[in-house]
Amino acid sequence: MPARVLKVHPADNVIVALRNLAAGEKIEFENTLYELPYAVGAKHKFVTEDRQPGDPITMYGVLVGKATQPIRRGEPITTFNLKHDADTYGLDKKQPYSWQPPNTLAWEGRTFMGYHRADGSVGTRNYWLVVPLVFCENRNVLILKDAFERELGYAQPETYRVQVHELLSLYKAGEMDIAKKMQPFVDESQNQTLNSARHQANRPFKNVDGIKFLTHEMGCGGTRQDSGYLCSLLAGFINNPNVAGATVLSLGCQHLQTDMISAEIKRQNPKFDKPLLLFEQQAGTEYALMSEAVKQTFLGLVDINKLERQPAPLSALTVGLKCGGSDGFSGISANPALGQLSDILVTLGGKTVLAEFPELNGVEQELINRTDDTDKAQKFITLMGDYSAQAEAVGSGFDMNPSPGNIKDGLITDAIKSAGAAKKGGTAPVADVLDYAEPATTPGLNLLCTPGNDVEATTGMAGSGTNVILFTTGLGTPTGNPVCPVVKVSTNTVLKNRMPDVIDFDSGPIIDGEQSIEQNANAMLEYIIKLASGEVITQAERLGQDDFIPWKRGVSL
Repeated sequence: MPARVLKVHPADNVIVALRNLAAGEKIEFENTLYELPYAVGAKHKFVTEDRQPGDPITMYGVLVGKATQPIRRGEPITTFNLKHDADTYGLDKKQPYSWQPPNTLAWEGRTFMGYHRADGSVGTRNYWLVVPLVFCENRNVLILKDAFERELGYAQPETYRVQVHELLSLYKAGEMDIAKKMQPFVDESQNQTLNSARHQANRPFKNVDGIKFLTHEMGCGGTRQDSGYLCSLLAGFINNPNVAGATVLSLGCQHLQTDMISAEIKRQNPKFDKPLLLFEQQAGTEYALMSEAVKQTFLGLVDINKLERQPAPLSALTVGLKCGGSDGFSGISANPALGQLSDILVTLGGKTVLAEFPELNGVEQELINRTDDTDKAQKFITLMGDYSAQAEAVGSGFDMNPSPGNIKDGLITDAIKSAGAAKKGGTAPVADVLDYAEPATTPGLNLLCTPGNDVEATTGMAGSGTNVILFTTGLGTPTGNPVCPVVKVSTNTVLKNRMPDVIDFDSGPIIDGEQSIEQNANAMLEYIIKLASGEVITQAERLGQDDFIPWKRGVSL
């Protein structure tokens, strides 16, 4: 029988319900009997001992809140009886840390088929990128998108346009009664054979995985600092191993100039040698700009189509670690599985990137302990402190991070959410600490300062050079990225079955007792090897879910 409850850490004074538990039910766990005065929903927690106001609640071995009301033994914790609290942190509290790497013998010598770049990086995809330096060029970017995607076979299937056309035909024929009585349209989205055929059909450039078109609302009218961050981010996207070349559109008068982006690309990557096409609209007419951009971009596609996949070691992977739409199972199934996978890749010499600083609130000291370099540990403390102060200054501290969906599914405080989110980073030492848009160059586990916001975080990770992003979710989200495949990992099989058009990999078997964390992580790594080799695509790629939102830190002027 699958387990009904779980205690995550020996020091915890809460127990997690893995199934719905009824009021009055008796639960025996570790030779102790608990009688539940109230029902406890799956993913929620009940206390192992009576708590009085001000008493600590501990989960994952850390402080996650303090009682605001008396809580009886066996009673669930809620937003009514518990408030967020977390331990303080600092260099003065730093403790020695030792790490036992996992056994990676089975993975040594394994390879994936990737695109080798001149700077030594390896792409899991071969994209051409089109970006505007300022929002004034968004329209031109979208016109190029329509032209290239339709003609070169990269446009999304017009499923819903066909449906509208069918309804319009009935309307014109005066047959609305038939339209109202129609059966639901057939959903072909999960026909994998058909999807695979559509993915490759009518594409003259067989080695070009796509042309990606970014739009944004920045580049001018804000602070110079925000333009600087945008410059670093766009340079990071162009430098990303999955990008083979880029077309850049500029109006001409904005803060972010073409010489700035060129210089930043070279600063980040002195070995940069990809084709980079720069066009300025104020140099002439829009037609002249667009026609030349079309011609030169097409010629660029001809060149990058000559590239072919070649074997690459797993150490060439840079994997982003992200969660969103989290639930009470995230920290005990999918996130620890990502942590195990991260430890494997780090041991093999690869890079992993753990983002979302608001969701590291409460586990800062553990990460400080895991950071050998004192300067890097101090950088982490400074970034966390500055970010937290910025949030509090506008009346929204980290403690307000959990969303209504998070709370409904068991993440009562930010510290509970954060302690579970941090499991994605495994147990390896912290190799480097990065501010937003800084490139990840150090093998090992990297901490990247981003918001918890799903798209701002995935945008930041791709800008730092990830060539695959693993994204765990308990509630479901379609989030994707223009240049980096985003693997959606479900924390529970119910979600996988309910949203199969969004989820790529299921960690639910951990909850059901069918797989260990290690077994699930191994299966996930096998999937990533196929994904990185181009043998499969993610659901977000299939949907054309190319989300791009830069993190704007300043004010508009």
